[in-house]
Amino acid sequence: MARVVRFHRHGGPDVLRIEDVEVPPPGPGELRIRIKALGLNRAEALMRKGAYIEAPALPSGLGLEAAGLVEAIGDGVDGLAPGDAVSIIPPRSMARWPAYGELVAFPAELVVKHPPSLGFEAAAATWMQYLTAYGALVDIARLGRGEPVAITAASSSVGLAAIQIAKMIGAVPIAVTRTSVKKSALLDAGAAHAVASQEEDLEARLKEIAREGVRVVLDAVGGPIFTPLTAAMSRGGMLIEYGGLSPDPTPFPLFDVLAKTLTLRGYLVHEITGDPARLEAAKRFILDGLAAGALKPVIARTFPFDKIVEAHRFLESGEQFGKVVVTV
Repeated sequence: MARVVRFHRHGGPDVLRIEDVEVPPPGPGELRIRIKALGLNRAEALMRKGAYIEAPALPSGLGLEAAGLVEAIGDGVDGLAPGDAVSIIPPRSMARWPAYGELVAFPAELVVKHPPSLGFEAAAATWMQYLTAYGALVDIARLGRGEPVAITAASSSVGLAAIQIAKMIGAVPIAVTRTSVKKSALLDAGAAHAVASQEEDLEARLKEIAREGVRVVLDAVGGPIFTPLTAAMSRGGMLIEYGGLSPDPTPFPLFDVLAKTLTLRGYLVHEITGDPARLEAAKRFILDGLAAGALKPVIARTFPFDKIVEAHRFLESGEQFGKVVVTV
């Protein structure tokens, strides 16, 4: 038996329960992993609330990221052995492959033997943020050296990962945050500029920083911020949307889109994780960056497994700077 986190109805953090379940041996192509740490994501809070792109049957497990030790391997698994320290690449379905548990089974193709220098907490905080940022900025937008890139929700784990990746390739990361509270921390984290969207004229500040306009925008917010963001973009620019944090309607900036031939593009990390060649390129980039020290997960706060409800409350508070991690 092993303890896992499940929910029997949709709702707030209080619907999460720790339950004892039987974990079967790994099937063909699978690994069974003794989990040491979990990385929390807003997608998990959305699924818990019934607002995610996946609608699981209840009761359901959840969780997209974890790190631990291989305990057993199924038939057909090569390159990994019991005792290996590994981390998990987010699966397409967290209901089918939930990570919140002491012992979980995962497909071997979604398991990475992470660098020895990376502890379990950092490893659990790696793949969702860096794969999301890499896929958007490098794989899709082809962000180049010297180019400015506007990054909203910049103090989130993906925002900080995007700052690090932009800096790693020689681009100019512009961190967009709601208030000035986190501006100095964002500059310390590698942002070349930080703009408080609720306290400053976002369009004017972006145009001041990037006089020829911003070609690439990475946005997790949506809502009214679309108007100043697109107004500050350059001709032929691309806005990549990977979230929807704003509760307000998102306007369609018709005239900026027409006048500047802009691309507004939705993005899910599954584009990368579902394509073996693109995933392999992403893994090489990220592992090289981790080994060189150019990429370093920022952990906001850690919670013990028994405090999963409190961890979810903190996740949704908006107070964190980086990743929320749970130790098991």
